[in-house]
Amino acid sequence: MIEPARKRYLSSSKRIAAEILPFIDAYAAKKEQEIAEIEQMVERYEKRRLAEDRAYQSMSMFRKMLTGKKPDHHVAVEYIHFVKKPMERVRALRQELEKVRAIQQGSLPGDLVDVPDELVIHMAEQENDTK
Repeated sequence: MIEPARKRYLSSSKRIAAEILPFIDAYAAKKEQEIAEIEQMVERYEKRRLAEDRAYQSMSMFRKMLTGKKPDHHVAVEYIHFVKKPMERVRALRQELEKVRAIQQGSLPGDLVDVPDELVIHMAEQENDTK
């Protein structure tokens, strides 16, 4: 069930810019932090993958025969899971951030602007935290 404060915000996607401008910086910081965390996760995976490849290449032929290498389709599935999908999420977050920044820079406090649902939810959460 949606809380009353959240419900009030979700009822309309248009808001007066003055209502949302104070929340934009906190929202943007939260999204930028999320992007940074995802990019760090991808970097850690790529670093681990390179280390595994280097370790495999440095093995003797006999040891390579005993240990074996991951099948290519396993590597492809790992890539999709650890790199491709997270980077798609990063692209979506950056687009969201661009929309919010455009609202922040291109609107006057009295303007009526379309507000992304994520920002509306963030505003409701911030309002609940202050109570």
